[in-house]
Amino acid sequence: MLHQDGCWSNGVPSVCVCVYFGEEHNNILGYGWAGMLRRYLVDPVEMWWPANLAQVSLFRALHEKENKGEGMTRMRFFMIFLVLSFAYYALPGYLFPILTFFSWVCWVWPNSITAQQIGSGYHGLGVGAFTLDWAGISAYHGSPLVTPWTSILNVGAGFIAFIYIIVPICYWKYDTFDARKFPIFSNKLFTATGHEYDTTRILTPQFDLNIAAYKSYSKLYLSPLFALSIGSGFARFTATLTHVALFHGGDIWKQSKSAVKNAKIDIHAKLMQSYKQVPQWWYLVMLVGSIALSLVMCFVWKEDVQLPWWGFLFAFGLAWLVTLPIGVIQATTNQQPGYDIIAQFIIGYILPGKPIANLLFKIYGRISTIHALSFLSDLKLGHYMKIPPRCMFTAQLVGTLVAGTVNLAVSWWMLENIENLCDIEGLHPESPWTCPKFKVTFDASVIWGLIGPERLFGSGGLYRNLVWLFLIGAFLPVPVWIMSKIFPEKKWIPLINIPVISYGFAGMPPATPTNIASWLVTGMIFNYFVFKYRKQWWQKYNYILSAALDAGTAFMGVLLFFALQNEGVNLKWWGAKPDHCPLATCPTATGINVTGCPIF
Repeated sequence: MLHQDGCWSNGVPSVCVCVYFGEEHNNILGYGWAGMLRRYLVDPVEMWWPANLAQVSLFRALHEKENKGEGMTRMRFFMIFLVLSFAYYALPGYLFPILTFFSWVCWVWPNSITAQQIGSGYHGLGVGAFTLDWAGISAYHGSPLVTPWTSILNVGAGFIAFIYIIVPICYWKYDTFDARKFPIFSNKLFTATGHEYDTTRILTPQFDLNIAAYKSYSKLYLSPLFALSIGSGFARFTATLTHVALFHGGDIWKQSKSAVKNAKIDIHAKLMQSYKQVPQWWYLVMLVGSIALSLVMCFVWKEDVQLPWWGFLFAFGLAWLVTLPIGVIQATTNQQPGYDIIAQFIIGYILPGKPIANLLFKIYGRISTIHALSFLSDLKLGHYMKIPPRCMFTAQLVGTLVAGTVNLAVSWWMLENIENLCDIEGLHPESPWTCPKFKVTFDASVIWGLIGPERLFGSGGLYRNLVWLFLIGAFLPVPVWIMSKIFPEKKWIPLINIPVISYGFAGMPPATPTNIASWLVTGMIFNYFVFKYRKQWWQKYNYILSAALDAGTAFMGVLLFFALQNEGVNLKWWGAKPDHCPLATCPTATGINVTGCPIF
């Protein structure tokens, strides 16, 4: 059985179990990385983790008493907007889903493919489209209300350059990578004739690549925005390493030489020193135990998982290498440059034609980093709130064990009981089980694992020129660093952050340009205009508003699912069909015949 939710299954024991088990016990592995990196990413005052400020503001509102004579209390403000957010999400979440992506351009030009490619919020560049759904705004880059204005500027610069300049030129002017044979933006994989790629036609019963079938069927093609987004991942990875080495390498080196005592210590760090600290060996025990458990799994289910023992160790080594530089970026800008593409690119070259091995390498090499950074963020939250480190450690560990067990059980139940899970073609049109994020995970395992980077990005591959972005990304932070040294009085120069600029077009797909554009506009309104002209209001209520919107939307989302969507109670009317841009998914190359699209 083949699930398009990022999970491959070939019998018992199921690889799906291995995959989900790997994701959950990577939480424990993440503890190990977090414990080893505390001194670099939690203690220094420069590592301030912006996303924590909303939670700090919420906790203060819940527990601190305020003078009612100084305007509305933060607690009352939070409750009002939680209720408003809860009630409002019934519109985009169920009653009026068109508010999720309001693509008015498609209404003005209902018969124009080009106009719908430009204006579609779901399948196009999203020009003029917008979302009035907080879940859509904060889905991929987090809450814009807690992201520093400088980070929003960097992300916006990258987004504008990519979506409004690079992609249109590549698609309409140069037809790069045979781009016009495919939709301008899609998370699907395609054949040379513009049709969706049928992965089952090139698989062996053991889920290896059938080379003869691949050659007789078709090479693999990507939508142009998808391909360019992968290329941006190449640049982002090397830019992150160079940026952190240049701008933060000195501080990291000093701390590595046990000079932390001479580093700047803020009042939070001084107060936390009065608590009994968590011994380093606690974290190391979990790290070593998790690694040992992973190796046991690879020996017990050797044929199923495809990834040999040295592949697991390689994944752990890669995670250890990149967690620190990525953590520095996240702790200072609230953006987390991923290296999913790099992890799968590397193992795809080493073990081509092994999609399950590729997926597991990503899980152990990348997902453990995500969990480590999440734990480090929690430790910084405890740092701000003066929570005893051992209490924080215990709460995290218990929560991880409970959540991991429940998540594994629920995931397995879904795979067994939900028909056509994540299969968009086989699902009912109003089904919520479309799994856009996991569909991209599945596609990535096909691109990097099954087909392999050599066939797509090697010397004879269609996308071979994208590999140059590794070199370009490594070079781009250098001029910024040099200028910051030549003109130290220009404080804005070090704020130019190449990894964050490249993050402006990260995550697409499954993120759409409309998601990112709406995130940018919302962040600009609150963190520039409101901050500039209503600073007292911003200081008191901005982070509380972010927490209220998150909480209200989440509560209504759960209620809608269990009360209506899970029972199959779906509305069928014009407003329940988002986007209304059917031609946006059409190719424009001559002679390409796709159902529902005109032939040029």
